[in-house]
Amino acid sequence: MKPASQRPVIAPAAPGFVRIIGGLWKRSKLAVPARPGLRPTPDRVRETLFNWLGQNLGGLRCLDAFAGSGALGFEAASRGAVQVLLCEQDPGLAASLRANAERLQATQIKVQRGDAITVLKGAARASWDLVFLDPPFGDGGNEALFRQALQAAVPLLAPQGCIYLEAPRAWSDEDLLALGLRCSRHGKAGQVHYHLLELAPAT
Repeated sequence: MKPASQRPVIAPAAPGFVRIIGGLWKRSKLAVPARPGLRPTPDRVRETLFNWLGQNLGGLRCLDAFAGSGALGFEAASRGAVQVLLCEQDPGLAASLRANAERLQATQIKVQRGDAITVLKGAARASWDLVFLDPPFGDGGNEALFRQALQAAVPLLAPQGCIYLEAPRAWSDEDLLALGLRCSRHGKAGQVHYHLLELAPAT
């Protein structure tokens, strides 16, 4: 092994960027610090999602529980959402989200640093139109975290509200019905499954 003084110096990973693809801030770049396991939702998946939702989200209230890069929340705000709460536990990512919001003068965006499940459980009930859930996959898929997030998100939905879920597997009708949900749309990009979920009709 070479002495420490002779070893090559490895530079830290440079910050990356994600690009807003529609709305007021179309083509604006959001700076994103490099983090292991961070998976910003790809452009083509976001494009599909907002085709499902409709391009204009005017008047909607959105909660992004595992904000990460903030791509989903900023995209919603760019398309007219009047209230967007970004929750992020990592202090560096939370600071980056605040800086991006300030640069865009996105006054409808609030960044809250904290544990996503805790924030979901403490959020206002029946007053969110759209909840984004993109938990870290982790080893083995982090199945328990996904279930906890869905359970905590369901009471937050307004009557016509919906949940966007990214996961390492497709969630079955049986799994979702047990949580009071049904899947209205589903897609797959690489190893990621993405779902648009609605409250299941009362039986």
